[in-house]
Amino acid sequence: MKRSILLFAVALLSIPGLFAQKSDLEKNMIMYSQVWDDIMNKGQIDQINSMNFDENITMVSSSENIVGIEAFKAYYQNFLTGFSDIRFHAYDIFGQDDKIVKHWKFKGTHSGNFFGIPATGRLVDIEGVTLVKMKNGKIAQEQDFFDNMEFMQQLGLLSNPENLSIVDNIYKAFAAGDIPTVLAGMDEGIIWNEAEGNDYADGNPYIGPDAVLKGVFTRLGEDYEYFKLVDIHLHEMSKDQVLATLRYNGKLKKNGKLLDAQVAHLWTLKDKKLIGFQQYADTRQLAEANID
Repeated sequence: MKRSILLFAVALLSIPGLFAQKSDLEKNMIMYSQVWDDIMNKGQIDQINSMNFDENITMVSSSENIVGIEAFKAYYQNFLTGFSDIRFHAYDIFGQDDKIVKHWKFKGTHSGNFFGIPATGRLVDIEGVTLVKMKNGKIAQEQDFFDNMEFMQQLGLLSNPENLSIVDNIYKAFAAGDIPTVLAGMDEGIIWNEAEGNDYADGNPYIGPDAVLKGVFTRLGEDYEYFKLVDIHLHEMSKDQVLATLRYNGKLKKNGKLLDAQVAHLWTLKDKKLIGFQQYADTRQLAEANID
């Protein structure tokens, strides 16, 4: 009986400790969530201070760790300076003991200088996970995990690897006479320029798919018995551009002359849509073919 009473007493004494441990973790998660909401969504960079962060706060990085409140603050100032319309949301925050895991999403418009990168006006939308260590109720260490390549692609610093296949499919659709698919691949605000000296350059720049259809594609159908793009070679460029080298083969209706001209197309893409087209062509051949 005495043994049972003793065990019961020990159990009672241990309960407050359990509740205290859970309460500390909850407090850490609430504090952590609030601090980062204030910093990112409200722009309160001064929340990175000795009240919320350990004096030796460390951001673990593959290149070089960022250590200390001032260095940590300077690092995140780049996000507030570089982006507007910031929406930062932590979907899940959970933890154990002094460790916290955060699953987050960051959206914003690149409207300012970001680590020396001039504004591009691009919208970024990335998500990732942060591993956190707390110390005495303060944030002591963070390590972010996210797709940095995707981030760079969204900023336009790296080309989307899908660009080549997108442009290739446009050429295949054109070859098949599937003009609706070609037009569907264009952004509503596409800027299309024919080579200077080309008859169709009289409408430069053509803005939007409908203008391209009426000013270029319809006229090709009216002027040529057949018009083909051959020997197409695609070259991936930086800043979401694709260069196509090819030849035009065609037969004019009005005089029966054949066309065999060397040309190049420079495509610009954004969000998997064609937003720019610049034609470079041997306009002398184009002109001579049109001489009766």
